[in-house]
Amino acid sequence: MTNELHQPDENTGTMDVLERHLFDVSRLQEYMLEHVAGFDGDITVEEFKGGQSNPTYKVITPNKSYVLRRKPPGKLLKSAHAVDREYKVITALNKTDVPVPVSYALCEDDEVIGTSFYIMEFKDGRVLWDPAMENSPKEEAKGVYESMNETMAKLHLVNPSDIGLEDFGKPGNYVGRQVSRWSKQYIDSETENIESMNNLIDWLPKNLPSEKQTGIVHGDYSLTNVMIDKNNPNVIAILDWELSTLGDPCADFNYHCLQYTMNPKLADKEYCKNQGIPIIDDYVKMYSEKINIDLSDEWDLYSAYNLFKLAGILQGILGRVRDGTAAHENAAERASGVRNLSDKAWELVEKKFL
Repeated sequence: MTNELHQPDENTGTMDVLERHLFDVSRLQEYMLEHVAGFDGDITVEEFKGGQSNPTYKVITPNKSYVLRRKPPGKLLKSAHAVDREYKVITALNKTDVPVPVSYALCEDDEVIGTSFYIMEFKDGRVLWDPAMENSPKEEAKGVYESMNETMAKLHLVNPSDIGLEDFGKPGNYVGRQVSRWSKQYIDSETENIESMNNLIDWLPKNLPSEKQTGIVHGDYSLTNVMIDKNNPNVIAILDWELSTLGDPCADFNYHCLQYTMNPKLADKEYCKNQGIPIIDDYVKMYSEKINIDLSDEWDLYSAYNLFKLAGILQGILGRVRDGTAAHENAAERASGVRNLSDKAWELVEKKFL
């Protein structure tokens, strides 16, 4: 989840391809001539700015632009940077009304540009980096949030088996499996004893939310991972499907809503009202009505789980710092983040469920 307020110029638009991400453009052009329907003309390649873990490029021809996403060069974990999964989910969603770019080709032959990659449509829209939307007119802020909500509900209402995604993840017990996964990661990377985290690891497996119909979960749905139309506040594409799988849509939506807890401005209901952003209660109600599930009884349970999950993610980074496989920049800040998140999650459990 992206909580930092990015400077738009640092993360918007393209730049010259970084030296470590260069490849033979002529090989790509040969591949596209053979595999991309309607492709024609000489290409130039630029790299998108921003912190994508999969390097992303704009491929420009005289008549049309494309986007290429690839695995980064170098030694990788087997399951990481799975561009084939991204391609699979986008291609399947092309058959629905969920806004995603059109997919054109997946190449798993490392001989072409050095790593696997896929090519999709270039959507010419806006990526907004500030979820508090301080510099946006009230009407636009309201429209963007309403469209984000509606777009996420559209995704969650898709039946995976209707579009050939029944094997995109394990069915059932999504939150239970996630609790187990993040508990293990936390224990493996533990750097201090945190009582609230120990309590959550013990309590959560016995108090899971009710089982929901399996849907497609994005994994990191946020304002920075959607593209907004240049002329109106509507979402024209959901981006960055690296963490997508099958699971509990309500857990996915709740994770998206943690921004209301993590961002001080969004946590302020008066600020939201003045800015045109729906307050958290209204935003949840909007989504619940669209997917026809009343979330009021289990909302705090989902929130405790997702705060716990975020703490587990942060602790994993601390573990890599401890083991010397990650930089120790901001390590102390991350350590306090783990404690704050787990304390907040356990306070919620004590207040609402004990």
